Amino acid sequence: MDIFQDKTILITGGTGSFGQNFVRLVLRKSSPKKVIVFSRDEFKQHHMASDFDDERLRFFLGDIRDRDRLNRAFRDVDIVIHAAALKQIPALEYNPIEAVKTNVIGAQNIIEAALDAEVPRTLLVSTDKAAHPVNLYGATKLCAERLFTAGNSYARLKSKFSAVRYGNVVGSRGSIVERLLDDRNAAEVHITHPDMTRFWITLEQSYNLVAFAMAHMEGGEIFIPKIPSMKIPDLFDALAPNATKKIIGMRPGEKLHEVLLTEHESAHAIDLKSYFVIIPETLEFGNNDPYEKYRSKGTPAEKNFSFRSDTNDAWLTKEDILKMVSL
Repeated sequence: MDIFQDKTILITGGTGSFGQNFVRLVLRKSSPKKVIVFSRDEFKQHHMASDFDDERLRFFLGDIRDRDRLNRAFRDVDIVIHAAALKQIPALEYNPIEAVKTNVIGAQNIIEAALDAEVPRTLLVSTDKAAHPVNLYGATKLCAERLFTAGNSYARLKSKFSAVRYGNVVGSRGSIVERLLDDRNAAEVHITHPDMTRFWITLEQSYNLVAFAMAHMEGGEIFIPKIPSMKIPDLFDALAPNATKKIIGMRPGEKLHEVLLTEHESAHAIDLKSYFVIIPETLEFGNNDPYEKYRSKGTPAEKNFSFRSDTNDAWLTKEDILKMVSL
């Protein structure tokens, strides 16, 4: 099933790495009626319009903090993908209220605008930082996930709200991979901890995850891809093999390992082979259980299981990461 066929799609933060990749792939792989890029950066919108040159593409200048602007943008929209967020962990640790305004209040604005416009499907793009958060960014994304789950209580099945949660994206702007690629000839690189691990996902995998979630969502779920891990020193060895590696210690708000599915969440999660889906604990749908389809097709996650980057069964090699960045 092509969930995007003949649909009007709006993506917030559409000029970011995920947004541009999603737009490129949905225009190539599907036949949407219209794709609306909603963002506050007119310079990026100008360049994106020139690069894509597709008559199905529209641009809407605005900020998710502005509820009135969202109300106007969401008219006659079938699908909203909410990818706009402030994400730089060190900056948000020192500017916490700005993170709250965008990542939390902005998420609630998205929900209320979608409810008022009766948008059928709205999906939050979340992060592994939201599971057992130790920094403000993760805490705000956890709040956004909870807001999206609760949004279904007001929707009365006219509008559905769900989320996807994944790890570091290979090829995203500002990532450690991009920084290493931009400075391949550096004499010295800094590693915060020699045992650090992270989950990794490609931009195309993130698109496939969003398409899967959109096609199957009933409202309130969090979809998690089964993606591989890699040790950060191995990443540096692959992308900066000749540089001296200096250990500088972990930064404020940084985890040694990441978690995509917590032990608590696994008690109400279903293993769908390529994905986990977390079923909401609190929503009531009367005698109709819309999540039965997951139980019939998948299996319950193991008791007390957690999907962690350091205990993952799947690991990237140096050759894998080189292939992923097309070196």
